[in-house]
Amino acid sequence: MTYTPPKVWKWDAENGGEWASVNRPIAGPTHEKELPIGKHPLQLYSLATPNGVKVTIMLEELLQQGHNGAEYDAHLIKIGDGDQFGSGFVDVNPNSKIPALMDHSTDPATRVFESGSILLYLAEKFSSLIPTDPGKRAECLSWLFWQMGSAPYLGGGFGHFYAYAPTKMEYPIDRFTMEVKRQMDVLDRQLADNEYISGAEYTIADIAIWPWYGVLTFNTLYEAAEFLDTASYKNLNRWAKQIQQRSAVQRGRMVNRTWGELQEQLHERHDASDFETKTQDKVEQQTSDDS
Repeated sequence: MTYTPPKVWKWDAENGGEWASVNRPIAGPTHEKELPIGKHPLQLYSLATPNGVKVTIMLEELLQQGHNGAEYDAHLIKIGDGDQFGSGFVDVNPNSKIPALMDHSTDPATRVFESGSILLYLAEKFSSLIPTDPGKRAECLSWLFWQMGSAPYLGGGFGHFYAYAPTKMEYPIDRFTMEVKRQMDVLDRQLADNEYISGAEYTIADIAIWPWYGVLTFNTLYEAAEFLDTASYKNLNRWAKQIQQRSAVQRGRMVNRTWGELQEQLHERHDASDFETKTQDKVEQQTSDDS
């Protein structure tokens, strides 16, 4: 059936697929709710979506390098419940998207939103995971911003129409599949001659790109690996597996995660020991023991 757009678009709140309950054409808070503040200077408000995982991986990498100032509290924002529209969260990110960060080591506290901005802020704050050579830094930042501009075609485009739209439509799936495969080819060609995305160094460019395009090859993002033939991108797969083996990446993926294997879920992170004592399998076992 051919769709003819009306002269003036009107919002149909029931026509949004899986995320209809939280999608809306206006900004601002829907309810009053203060954000919790933990014991560390860095306070992260997030969920373990690809954009959220970027930041928890970054923080875990910094801590592994010995940057004690990168200790953080990670508070869970349930976007399916609309937590991102609470007044406190909107004060940190007026765009109502995770992740959002407050740095209380500054006076006044510094808010940082948009995942790429948070990665750059932390890299500069701790002088880590970003090259100091001007040319290499420019290359790193080019790939960081490549990800920020490209991933919406993967997530909001391909992911939405392939996995979440209320009906399957050939045209948008074909359109965004073509673009995602082109993007994977861009990465595959870049990684043919480079160990990491922007060269010989592991940087925030890798941290930004891996939760989207690396995880896509593992079939855990939209379960579309076979459809996209991700196995054919040999260099991308090599890099994706290499990044996956990093211990900081493995920890970062667990933070604010509320799905999957229980031992891989750490709903909130307030101390490094939480990875050993507060994963969801242990929480549920303790609850069972206490009941």
